[in-house]
Amino acid sequence: MTTTVPLIYSFPEFLGVADAVADLIISAQNQTLYNTTDAKQIEMIKLGQMKRPSMTKTNSSLSVAMAMNGANNNSNNSNSNHNLISSSSNTINNTVNNTNNNNNNNNNNNNNSGSSTYIAHSSGNGISPLSHPSTGTNTGASSTTNSPSLSQSQSVTNIASGASSTNLQQNNKIKKEKKIMKKQEIRFKIAISGGSLIKILSQGLMHEQQYIEWDKWDIYFADERLVPFESQDSNYGQAEREIFSLIKGDKKPRIFHIDESLIDDPQEAADDYEKQLIQNFAKKDSVKLPMFDLLLLGCAPDGHIASLFPNQGEALREKLAWCIPVSKAPLGPENRITLTIPVICHAARVVFVVEGLTKAPIIKTIMERPEKGLPSSIVNETAVGKVSWFVDDAALNDLYDITKKKYKYLSIPEPDHSKDKQEEQV
Repeated sequence: MTTTVPLIYSFPEFLGVADAVADLIISAQNQTLYNTTDAKQIEMIKLGQMKRPSMTKTNSSLSVAMAMNGANNNSNNSNSNHNLISSSSNTINNTVNNTNNNNNNNNNNNNNSGSSTYIAHSSGNGISPLSHPSTGTNTGASSTTNSPSLSQSQSVTNIASGASSTNLQQNNKIKKEKKIMKKQEIRFKIAISGGSLIKILSQGLMHEQQYIEWDKWDIYFADERLVPFESQDSNYGQAEREIFSLIKGDKKPRIFHIDESLIDDPQEAADDYEKQLIQNFAKKDSVKLPMFDLLLLGCAPDGHIASLFPNQGEALREKLAWCIPVSKAPLGPENRITLTIPVICHAARVVFVVEGLTKAPIIKTIMERPEKGLPSSIVNETAVGKVSWFVDDAALNDLYDITKKKYKYLSIPEPDHSKDKQEEQV
């Protein structure tokens, strides 16, 4: 038995595998985009009625607030600015009123004591003393004790200026945060291999498109055969025919495939695809390995995954490259490219999808003889805690001492295939 036992979900038939994998993918999508798989919470987040349960470190508190308010954000900002201006205006008015009250009190006191009366009015430099109209006597000498000071008038001006400056700073900050949020758009990054896996994905996903936000997906390939896209052996070509061309509506995923013009040069094709990965995962930051939100793999009867074959020690031991060329593959098209073991194991979640009685012997070896060093056994051991297997009962036919789990649906209604069985019997 393997020293690291992955989660194994078993299903009586092929359709059960396809449906469960579809739910798994949609759940991974929701977890990535919204940090929850709860349908009600997701709807509230989309409507702006609640914020995403937790935010990434790169999002500031203002970005969080913007995400919470959604479409109402602009009106809220306007109200906030209006309130700030109103508050500042009230402060100015209160200051002026207090000043006038002080002046009136001073005037009353001066009249009672027989001293000159002061009339305050606004001038370019604030509040200034004037000569008494009846006597023509300059009363400026007494103004230092009874009239409002120049610093008081300056404080009024400074408050108004400060309010305007604060509004400008706030608006600039909001614009900056909007740009940051746009640049940091959260996307669901998924990598898939080819072969029977694509048939399973087509069977499961195409019936559940109402739950899929295709326009937020970035789809990569774990490997590719270096053949024209129109070939039946092309992973991208197969995915285009069985998945991408069947996507409903105008919202489409971003798809990252090899440069078809490079299929005659495996090294150049691998280097070019690695550049695509670096551009989308690393950019200006230093990233040792790309991290897919979900990486889906099949497993062939000979034990190869992606285009990593048993007994190809150099390819299996590669530590630095993200994508490598494969020449003289022992099965199918000889020239290929593939993601490396470190990249596969660095994914947030790795899922093997296997079905059919022909896979039973290799599944037994993978689970019971890890010392054989099969590629999937290496992944089981290296990506411990992140690996799960979705397998039909036929593929588990040779395994006896294994713990199988029942899959719990999180994002789509669990299909009932009992009716299908009844129709088949009829």
